[in-house]
Amino acid sequence: MDRAPGLNPNVPSSARIYDYMLGGKDNYDVDREVAHRMLAVAPDTRTLAWFIRKFLVMAVRRAAEAGIRQFIDLGAGIPTSPNVHEVARKVDPSATVVYIDNDPVVRAHCDALLANAPGLSAMEADIRRPHEIIDQLKAESLIDFSEPVAVLLVGVLHYVMDDEKPYDIVAAFRDAMAPGSQLIFTHTSDETNSEFKSRSHEDTNKSPSQVIYRRPDQIVAFLDGFEALSPGVVPAQQWLEGDLPKTQMVMYGGIGRK
Repeated sequence: MDRAPGLNPNVPSSARIYDYMLGGKDNYDVDREVAHRMLAVAPDTRTLAWFIRKFLVMAVRRAAEAGIRQFIDLGAGIPTSPNVHEVARKVDPSATVVYIDNDPVVRAHCDALLANAPGLSAMEADIRRPHEIIDQLKAESLIDFSEPVAVLLVGVLHYVMDDEKPYDIVAAFRDAMAPGSQLIFTHTSDETNSEFKSRSHEDTNKSPSQVIYRRPDQIVAFLDGFEALSPGVVPAQQWLEGDLPKTQMVMYGGIGRK
């Protein structure tokens, strides 16, 4: 989910940097250069990328097992298997998934992946205009908001600056959700290694990949109006099985139920 999306090999893209961290091939030199500078400061950043991916898979599976059959993946990024629909449909083959991103390159990847599969859709839209997204989802009968839905904001909200009203984005979807719905999200913490934060600011300032590191209490506030599921809003690896190590970049994960 980029601020100024598009196919630009001269400007780093959050989607393409993440793709590189996960071992993908849909990235450019500029993305790899930023990733390498991050890895030079915090080599475990690639490990964290996999923790976040595992968090997403775990959260989608849990939501599907709880009976949710509709999923909205906001800021979906370049598809990485297992994708949301692969996880959800392993529980229930009838699950509906809408992938949303404002980057036309991501949209093209999603269109190619889905190939007119029933119940799976891709939408090019900006999460900073949540009411427009919700209206379009309703108008095109892609999501039935009278039934529970899982809304994913994984690796997205820290790219939304304060003046772009990130809490209003979450509130718009929360208010549209039926009871039993879930919000699944991650967010970078200001507890991240200070050198890493400085490096990322230098590399991404005024670019589509500019990041804001929020305090833990600010991250928890995204679940206002939701019931936080256990273990709460905590570093993402605490949601996963095993005694996983801390990382220099700190990323919180949380799941809220309406």
